Amino acid sequence: MDIEYVHLEHDGKLLLVNLDGRGPVKPQMGRTQSENGFSIRLPSITEVASMGIEWKLRRTNRIRLDSDEFVVNYGIPDIAWPEDWAWKDSVISDSAVDPLARESVYRTIHRVVSKVVIRNSNREVLMAKVSRGFFTGCWTLPGGFVDYGEHPKDAAIREAFEELGVEIQIPAANASNLETDNEDGAIVQTKIFNDEGITWVSFTYKCESDLIGQKIYPKDDEIEEARWFSKEEAMRVAVSEFDIEAINAYLG
Repeated sequence: MDIEYVHLEHDGKLLLVNLDGRGPVKPQMGRTQSENGFSIRLPSITEVASMGIEWKLRRTNRIRLDSDEFVVNYGIPDIAWPEDWAWKDSVISDSAVDPLARESVYRTIHRVVSKVVIRNSNREVLMAKVSRGFFTGCWTLPGGFVDYGEHPKDAAIREAFEELGVEIQIPAANASNLETDNEDGAIVQTKIFNDEGITWVSFTYKCESDLIGQKIYPKDDEIEEARWFSKEEAMRVAVSEFDIEAINAYLG
């Protein structure tokens, strides 16, 4: 029977053990060599129980490294703040930490994307048919990954220009009010789509514009086509759950 490991995290602290299952153990950020391979790892379910730690399961991820597949249970420990546990941020850069533990931490980092619903005076929404990436051959809203240090609103404006060659403006209110139930704010959504555990966070903004005086130039290596859709058409061709929710909310 395969061993199931446990990822217990509390306010930036992570429980790690040594190869004998004893802990907590702290990694050394920036350590580039380890004499005998890794010596720090995630604990097993049995090892956590032996420490007397009670915890609540949040989700289970399957992680594949080379040809091996591991099961990692992500949970919330029922304890006070664990000062003697490892800082989560120190795990990835220590070569003494088991690659499974480093990958487990990596899976908990949000992937942030930003999009925009560009609606014209005919209540049509501008969509792009993607020619590469996850949604190849499908219609999506203009948008993409948020760059490091970039505000999601700025990312939406940048992506509209990079993908379609259009310059847009997003009302200033959208930059600060991010409540999903506020008509002037961005729609913020988060979802884990499969058992690999990658967490996606999507910011979708609204822009009212007929793009007067502008010509749409789809990016050669990324966008196959771009055109306006009615709400009904857009809802029918859209494949992203984030897009569908935003279109439905913004086009009423």
